[in-house]
Amino acid sequence: MADTGVLRERGYWHEMDLPSRADLTTRGSAAIFDPKLREGILELLEDVRAHGDAAVLRALEKFDKTVITADQIKVSEAEFAAARSEISEDMIEAIRDSIAHVRSFNEQLVSHHGDWSFESEPGLRVGEKASPIASAGLFVPSGKGSYPSVLIQLAVPAVVAGVPQIAVVVPPIPGSNGKVDPAVLVAADELGIHDVFRTNGPAGIAALAFGTESIPAVRKICGPGSPPVTAAQVEVQRFGVASVMLLGPSESLILADDSADPRLLAADLLNEAEHGPDSTSVLVTDSTSLLAAVQAELATQIDRLPTPRDEYAATALGTNGGVVLVRDLVEGAQVANAFAPEHMQLVARDEDRVLDLLHDAAEILLGQNTTVAMANFFIGCPASLPTSGYAKVSSGVTANAFRKWSAVAKADRGALERSAKTVLTFCEHEGFPAHGATITARTAP
Repeated sequence: MADTGVLRERGYWHEMDLPSRADLTTRGSAAIFDPKLREGILELLEDVRAHGDAAVLRALEKFDKTVITADQIKVSEAEFAAARSEISEDMIEAIRDSIAHVRSFNEQLVSHHGDWSFESEPGLRVGEKASPIASAGLFVPSGKGSYPSVLIQLAVPAVVAGVPQIAVVVPPIPGSNGKVDPAVLVAADELGIHDVFRTNGPAGIAALAFGTESIPAVRKICGPGSPPVTAAQVEVQRFGVASVMLLGPSESLILADDSADPRLLAADLLNEAEHGPDSTSVLVTDSTSLLAAVQAELATQIDRLPTPRDEYAATALGTNGGVVLVRDLVEGAQVANAFAPEHMQLVARDEDRVLDLLHDAAEILLGQNTTVAMANFFIGCPASLPTSGYAKVSSGVTANAFRKWSAVAKADRGALERSAKTVLTFCEHEGFPAHGATITARTAP
């Protein structure tokens, strides 16, 4: 099939060979796991591990063209105080509105996933006790844009989970001589977080993993970012720090039939496409007439984007993503599951039937009144989501990302005696006499 517009036309799914399908579904991971990138990231990690603040400052100068002193790594209280006067009252209210919705979602989640127990048989009670992790490090990207919404999406769940120590690393605004976006500082201040540090992205990840003179070491790191930032999060896990796999370049997939409004569909395809040249935006449809109408709309709407957003979108739609045609939406759901998108929208007459078929998407937004932008800034459900197909095995960042569960059990004398035969049989088979002795010491006459 020849391309006829902004969207790369990949043809019918059932006619695509395995390499063609893989070209679509394995996006992002090659850049993150590139051997040369990994080599450079490892060198940077080791520099930060060995030299602390000095390495952080070197990376900030080399990669972000920002020269500061060690006492400027941490954002000062004066900067927090000044931040509110540097953004509009509307922006402050938007931050508060977004925080309220994300907080509400996570408080509900915590209320449904707290301590629990039940009596599995008479005299034996089992369950779990939920606890927050001791510390968390949050990465908020900068560069192609400024993202107070990311700080909200990461920090509110950590606060609701009860994490006692939260550190934030954020690259300075490009060309600002080290300035951190005041909207990010206001969002942090609204949440009572003042451990905010200006760093280069990968160096900041390393600093959170190992600790420096200025930046505390944490037990878990999360935050979306470029391939170098994501690669750094992958690598630090070798040193015992947890991370979230993978919060890489932005991506979206829309599954739609001909009930969709092509004008709105084009607008939604551009939503994630404008993020950067490594973003991916995909349409899956069973309607060639809808595709033609969307191509026409995209040609008009992409011209309205400023440079370089129009260039980013053209790459996300014309090289990285595109459109896949399917015979029906049942097959379309198979494509969506194979892609496992970060953000997914479903526009279909038989919405519930198709929704039941979807199981590998980080978020599913139903209908054309529920947009990705709403999910990013307002709705409250997680918007820091797994990319590069990791939605098949992981979920978005919620309070549960910052909690852990300890199994708890209590047996009475009857349950102990009831267990003896089963436990001793396993002990004999697996060759563990000391295990068995813990039972016979209590039950033998």
